[in-house]
Amino acid sequence: MMASALAGRTLEVKYDEARVGAAWTDGKIVYVTSDGDLKCQLRQVCSQCALLASGSLDRDIIKHFIRKPKLLDRYLALESKRALKELSHLLPPSYPVEEYSRSIPDSESSYNSLEIALSKADIGLAPASFGTICPREILAAVAQEGGSASAGKHTPRSQQSEPMKELSDEANDHEDDHAHEFSSPVGGGGGIGKLLQKMFKMVRDVKGGGSPGADAPTHWSRTGSRAGAKAVRSSAQPETIEDAFGKHAGIHYPEWDTHRQCYRLDWCTVQEIDTPIESHADVEWLGGIGLRKPITRLGMGLDRFHRQIQGDDIDLDAAIESWVEQAAGSAPDEYCYVESQRNRRDLSVLVLLDISGSVSQASTSGRSVHEQQRSVGAELITVLYEVGDRVALYAFHSQGRGAVHLAPVKRFEDNLDSQVMNRLYSLKPGAYSRLGAAIRHGTTELIDHGGTTRKLLLVLSDGLAYDHGYEPAYAAADVRKALGEARRDGVGCLCVSVGADTETETLRRVFGSAAHATIPHPNQLGREIGRLFRSALQSAESQRRIA
Repeated sequence: MMASALAGRTLEVKYDEARVGAAWTDGKIVYVTSDGDLKCQLRQVCSQCALLASGSLDRDIIKHFIRKPKLLDRYLALESKRALKELSHLLPPSYPVEEYSRSIPDSESSYNSLEIALSKADIGLAPASFGTICPREILAAVAQEGGSASAGKHTPRSQQSEPMKELSDEANDHEDDHAHEFSSPVGGGGGIGKLLQKMFKMVRDVKGGGSPGADAPTHWSRTGSRAGAKAVRSSAQPETIEDAFGKHAGIHYPEWDTHRQCYRLDWCTVQEIDTPIESHADVEWLGGIGLRKPITRLGMGLDRFHRQIQGDDIDLDAAIESWVEQAAGSAPDEYCYVESQRNRRDLSVLVLLDISGSVSQASTSGRSVHEQQRSVGAELITVLYEVGDRVALYAFHSQGRGAVHLAPVKRFEDNLDSQVMNRLYSLKPGAYSRLGAAIRHGTTELIDHGGTTRKLLLVLSDGLAYDHGYEPAYAAADVRKALGEARRDGVGCLCVSVGADTETETLRRVFGSAAHATIPHPNQLGREIGRLFRSALQSAESQRRIA
């Protein structure tokens, strides 16, 4: 029971006589050593469950360790420390995580652990209680349960006469099974049962028997409970969204199920919607954030100039002509090189602006998070457009997996004019934030319509990803997966939170190793934007090489 509670999924715990001295798991069973005492076995269970709960055994990462035991040991040390620290509030007090891992560097995410493991950084040995990772067994278990095309689909409790293609939003999701697994009439009334119910209630508090998240505010307070409903409750109902924007067929995207460690295929439907224009803004007011100078230095592409006196390559035509002239007795031309110079813009940027209900909260400056992030978005697209980069801005919110709405404020082919600003300043915060689907759609738009070698996805959000059946731990894993997909496709990812009081650890858990920053006030962004842009673009190139 404790293993299932820590990992957030149904698990068994068994002895494994064949691997004395090393605990391991295949995602279904945690195997502990039989020669250790109860205290040692408890620590082994905690370590393996922490790896499962934190997404450390992701298939895309584990495949790198086949026949690479040294790399695996380095990754295990880094990732076990990170995973155990994330679950420290659930671990038994007798587990001294810091004492065991002082010689191991800190890591921000599983992908960051992989990057450090691949580097030449000095990494201490993992203690025996961390166990080991068995890549082949994990990949075999994933292939058996979720490797087929139907693995990501949810199987309903009761079968119908005709095949089910997809569950409706009102149907129970598989997370319900985990959330109420320990509420049986047999053991739920005891002390352990009540403790487990309390732990799960911190993750999801469903009142009135409705669908998860239907009546819940979108913000989480620092204590782990819901924040005040007045500040963050969504004011938008499904009817008002459809009345305002109309119904569209939509585009389907997968979603990462961290509990099953597989994708739910075609799970989310993204609809591009038109924003009703209510405001009349002007671009002349823009300025003051100071983004122009650092952005101008970025995004330059290489142009090759022939017949130069120096360069990084030989101009064959010029060299042959020079040799012919010399053979004929004439003075040869010395301009025989090709020089590469950064003289043209080669950057496309898509800005994703979060307009979910949580950004309507007021910050310490007195302005709402939405107002500050909107100002930054307006300044960014203006400066990028003026320096010659290709830029687009999409606003997003959601009302369940079937209604992830993205409003194209400015597409790549649009000119920047007052019409764009009117659309931007007509946006109203509301509903929820299914951030993973929004990132996947933004990535697709960048790849299909960016038109440049270097691409950057910039997310302006408070980092509070939440929706129906899209709770914090599940959502964070999906967002990290979506960002990883984008970077493997060569898209740089930068996530900026402006004016929000979201804790740094929460942002790190959601955005993982992608470049991210918290900016207290819009005027402070100019000092950081150059470094953040470079970090995001370099990280994308690094991830692409690893993939």
